[in-house]
Amino acid sequence: MSRFTDPLTGADAVGDPTAPELGGGEFSGAGDSQANDSDTVNKTGTTTVGIATEDGVVVATDMRASLGGRFVSNKSVQKVEQVHPTGVLTLVGSVGGAQSFIRTLRSEVDLYEVRKGQPMSMHALATLAGNFARGGPFFAINPILGGVDEAGSHVYSIDPAGGVMQDDYTVTGSGMQLAHGAIEGVYDREMSLDDARDLAVRAVVAASERDTGSGNGVYVSTVTDEGVEIEGFDETDDAFA
Repeated sequence: MSRFTDPLTGADAVGDPTAPELGGGEFSGAGDSQANDSDTVNKTGTTTVGIATEDGVVVATDMRASLGGRFVSNKSVQKVEQVHPTGVLTLVGSVGGAQSFIRTLRSEVDLYEVRKGQPMSMHALATLAGNFARGGPFFAINPILGGVDEAGSHVYSIDPAGGVMQDDYTVTGSGMQLAHGAIEGVYDREMSLDDARDLAVRAVVAASERDTGSGNGVYVSTVTDEGVEIEGFDETDDAFA
């Protein structure tokens, strides 16, 4: 029996298909609502990139928060946060929903480690994140989960409907097409972590050049089996170039 619990009900949230989902109600599982969530993610604007290598994971994001992709409301947002001893999650879409999502996952990771005496695997964390996204109330989110465990390096995208897709690299947000173009044909699973970091930054910068919802700098997270490092560079920083 799973030991993951629903923060609202205390019931099992993973492993029991009959267990209540977080949030529930009229918004969960509705096709129209899921489509609206996807539209909202693209309209609010951002670019987040996750790249997995043999040595670890790199996750990079821009720094801009915008209203409808038209007005810049904040120029120094940290859109990647640590949620696991060796795992990070990006903030994409609704700010309130993304922040609440991160707090909930952190709590579940901590509870799991206390109960089991070991960190949660990335697969289990991705499954849990997908269940929470599907059930709400974390509306209009499309984060990237990146991390390292005993099985290796992992990158997942989590869509607003709760779908979880693992890949060698992934991009979400309004600048995703531009960032994908920068990565395609260059990525190599055996590339060094430094090369992956440079590629992730280049992808975010490329998106920022043309996508009005992305810009103002880059936050980069490097994840290995030793832990998580997060650093930011604005457009005036030499490292940004």
